[in-house]
Amino acid sequence: MDEIAFMHALGSVNPKPCAFGKVILSRHCACSKVNKRYAAEREMVACNVDAEREQCVELLDLLRQNSAFALKLTHITPPLPHGPEMRVQCGGLQGLQHEVDGAESVVDISALLAAAREKFGSLENLPYSKIVQSVVSCEVRKKRPLT
Repeated sequence: MDEIAFMHALGSVNPKPCAFGKVILSRHCACSKVNKRYAAEREMVACNVDAEREQCVELLDLLRQNSAFALKLTHITPPLPHGPEMRVQCGGLQGLQHEVDGAESVVDISALLAAAREKFGSLENLPYSKIVQSVVSCEVRKKRPLT
């Protein structure tokens, strides 16, 4: 099976992919609204709640837009390359978690979004200038010490 046919098949297996699937699969964050699915040897994450998924997609779009300058990107055309996308997702969620309650790790993305909406009113009102600082300083892979 070629890659194009496989990607088409993935769409039918996982019609509602999680917006933050990369950081969930890499175990940087977790969410109570996802379930894992498998196709061939690939692991995927699907969202169980449509309304929650739409909120996550909206947040990810806002994180990308607000992080563009900090990531030295002139325009945002999703999907971003893997490295910048991981920094936006991981750093953005960690920055939001820190602004909501000061915690360092994201245990439940769904609960984090609910707490953020409660505290700030809407996703547009989030303190993106502070969140983007976490995106910039985010190191998804720890650098190896020089030997």
